[in-house]
Amino acid sequence: MTEKNVLVLVGSLRAASTNRQLAEAVVELAPEGTVLELFEGHHTLPLYNEDVDVEGRLPESVVAYRQAIADADAVIVVTPEHNGTLPANLKNAIDWSSRPYGASSISEKPVAVIGTSFAQFGGVWAQDEARKAYGIAGANVLEPKVVAVPNSVVRFAETHPRDDAEVVEQLKGFLDEFVAALDEPAAKAA
Repeated sequence: MTEKNVLVLVGSLRAASTNRQLAEAVVELAPEGTVLELFEGHHTLPLYNEDVDVEGRLPESVVAYRQAIADADAVIVVTPEHNGTLPANLKNAIDWSSRPYGASSISEKPVAVIGTSFAQFGGVWAQDEARKAYGIAGANVLEPKVVAVPNSVVRFAETHPRDDAEVVEQLKGFLDEFVAALDEPAAKAA
């Protein structure tokens, strides 16, 4: 089995967000043979504009973002829920990754979505919207074990997700299923 490189994209821009903390916990729990790396630059992406999306004149942030996705074997998205849907910055990142149409960095790339939210259902609406948008963008949306942690502001007020045994077990189960799904195409090809 070759090592899998997974890009982790956090939908929240806040430095101390509970979703960033959840992403940190996911990175720390990476199974053997899997390297998870937080992507730090999607906050610098300009709003998607086809007039700006011109080969040879792309903003450096777009080039770096698309290259990070292209270099990864898969992507894990960790998203909060804003007004019942995904954050605008995450939708913008999806839009940038979806172009050029038919040859984008996200095309056929395995993507899974998890998250936490102050809401009682843990952000499942945002996760569903993110999965839908990534699917339309051409990604291979994986649906391993759902991780949707509710009441995040209260639950993680004094505890990092890495120190919450229940959350750690959910993340381990998610990662086991995620990595197994990444290995399925290789097993079928053999």
